[in-house]
Amino acid sequence: MVIKDGEPFFLCGPDAAVPLEGDHGLGLYYRDCRYVGGYELTLCGHRPEVLVSSDEQGFVAIVELTNPQLRDVEGRALPRQTVGLTWVRLIDPEPPALRESLLLRNYGLAPTTLDLRLEVRSGFEDVYDVRGLIDERPGTVRAPRWTDGTLRLAYDGKDGRRRSVTVAFEPRPDRTEGTAAHFLARLDPGETFGIDASLVLAESEGSAARPQGEGNGPRLATLRERRTGETERWLEAHAGLRSSSLLLDRVLDRSLRDLRMLRTTIGDRTFFAAGIPWFVTLFGRDSLVTALETLAFRPAVAEETLRLLARFQGARVDEWRDEEPGKILHELRVGELARLGEIPHTPYYGTVDATPLFLVLLARHANWTGRLDLFRELRPSVDAALRWMAEYGDRDGDGYIEYRSRSRKGLVNQGWKDSGDAIVNADGSLAEPPIALVEVQGYAYMAKLGLARLFRLDGDADTADRLEREASALRDRFERDYWDEPIGTYVLARQKAGRPAAVVSSNAGHALWSGIAGREHAERTVARLMADDMFSGWGVRTLASGERRYNPVGYHLGTVWPHDNAIIAAGCRAYGFDDAALRIAEGLVQAAIAFPEARLPELFAGFRRDEYGVPVRYPVACHPQAWASGSVPYLLETLLGLAPDAFAGRLVVRRPLLPSFLSHAELRGLRIGASRVDLAFDRAGDGTVSARALRVDGDLDVVVEAGAHGGAR
Repeated sequence: MVIKDGEPFFLCGPDAAVPLEGDHGLGLYYRDCRYVGGYELTLCGHRPEVLVSSDEQGFVAIVELTNPQLRDVEGRALPRQTVGLTWVRLIDPEPPALRESLLLRNYGLAPTTLDLRLEVRSGFEDVYDVRGLIDERPGTVRAPRWTDGTLRLAYDGKDGRRRSVTVAFEPRPDRTEGTAAHFLARLDPGETFGIDASLVLAESEGSAARPQGEGNGPRLATLRERRTGETERWLEAHAGLRSSSLLLDRVLDRSLRDLRMLRTTIGDRTFFAAGIPWFVTLFGRDSLVTALETLAFRPAVAEETLRLLARFQGARVDEWRDEEPGKILHELRVGELARLGEIPHTPYYGTVDATPLFLVLLARHANWTGRLDLFRELRPSVDAALRWMAEYGDRDGDGYIEYRSRSRKGLVNQGWKDSGDAIVNADGSLAEPPIALVEVQGYAYMAKLGLARLFRLDGDADTADRLEREASALRDRFERDYWDEPIGTYVLARQKAGRPAAVVSSNAGHALWSGIAGREHAERTVARLMADDMFSGWGVRTLASGERRYNPVGYHLGTVWPHDNAIIAAGCRAYGFDDAALRIAEGLVQAAIAFPEARLPELFAGFRRDEYGVPVRYPVACHPQAWASGSVPYLLETLLGLAPDAFAGRLVVRRPLLPSFLSHAELRGLRIGASRVDLAFDRAGDGTVSARALRVDGDLDVVVEAGAHGGAR
């Protein structure tokens, strides 16, 4: 179970517990620190049994528990399921806190007295310590202290920050021991007993500072009502879809609510944090891709993301952080290890694709909004990014953007497949840096063409012409150097000395999305991606099952990633391979419904659909994860064929498609420039899909191309 609002977030098991012992990632986090790593409840020494749990709203979790067979404080036998316990938990962003209410009810016919025990443990571990990447806690954990029934846990960091948890209860505990609070609940038949609790977090300079908001703070019910209203208003500000499929409506609603949960701010700018629990921070690539995926539903987040990333754009050469002038960051951390300089993420710039994706998002955002003001505002960042692509991104001058980390704690691989063993050769060996990934060349091509249009609209025809020439030359080189006839698709990468990493991977699908692929090679690439060794039935695998390094649960070596598949589906559509796009979209939506809360995780295993009938979970996938949540909105944009040109006041609906399980859909409140439009889509008995505008507010021309066959194979 996961709840988040702003920076703090909380994870627990479906039984509401955070184990007091053992190696796990559950707990209460804030600003790259796990403040609470253990939190358990017992009734007379027994763990309650969970009946149902829900975290559907994103900021609040509700768990219904009941008692096992036990003896109460007075020695009387209490049969199972006699006492019910409702536990409501809510994340409060300011001050950062976990607010809770526990309500016990005696459903039995006899009175009972129960000892309810709540124990909290805090280690104040940096998130890198929790992940097992760095085994270091340089500061001092202070002894727990009780004052007037309130527990204070504190940690003096070596970075000069005191981090603390203040645990307050209402009513006060009947007794305390260690870090546990005991309450005697005397319940007559039908009677209830309630406890309110607040776990308030604080990070402050110096060891003498006191936490903000000590005590119970606002009542949970009031907070819950306020947060519910804020969430509904946020959802209403999006374009909305209602369809004939309850399955699709549920999956989309879950995706949008998860995106709302992942909203995080730095200063006055909002962005999508990459994923819970490990990546609740600003990531260049992840935040950019998620903003791209959601442009049709809410373009405002893209604008804020671009401004925020421009603020942190690289300004100098710093090998420790892999920073270079004009480069867009990979990851920003603010915890103790980052503040001490033990890790380079302050920010860290080890990403080869965030810089061209920054430019792609800027161009696509302009297509949706019809405005040049953001382009003009960010023009210095645009120029710096283009210089980085030409100079630092292509150090050997071969015309391709490549990477090689220069940081002793940097990432070996710096594309979206950034695990250490992700980029491989056919014999199973690892590719050797410098590495020029196939998809990154496509992003560069896409960025130059997109920017060329903005420069031309802004009156700079010379720069527009130059970028178009560079894009054309890049495409010619790419077709020559990345196509591999024996494997029937584009190679994963070029590596040291220009040698190809000639394996069949999903990365080739991104070449379709970017438009850099030639028509003939695009057709063969689609066929290769949809072959049985690549398409699992749920989606396209990251690596073909026949490759030497294939592993169905290898992080980047055979798993299925929803965002990867959404991009591939868009690439298939761009070249007219509609059936392939439909197969991918249907597989992903049907996979989503098999996961708890209809939530697509970061990734899942690459086993064939016919092996188990359900998608197999990846054990430590982030959920929710931003670009996985964004994949469903982007799949809808792709299938419905939305092609905006706000500068021309036009929306083209190109060959709209509907999945086989969908006969009707309405998209309401779609924004193109200053106009809004409602669209309806219907699939006829022969499979053709029609589209029509239900309402147009503003000066907008809606052009619907000929319908396509929906649900075909």
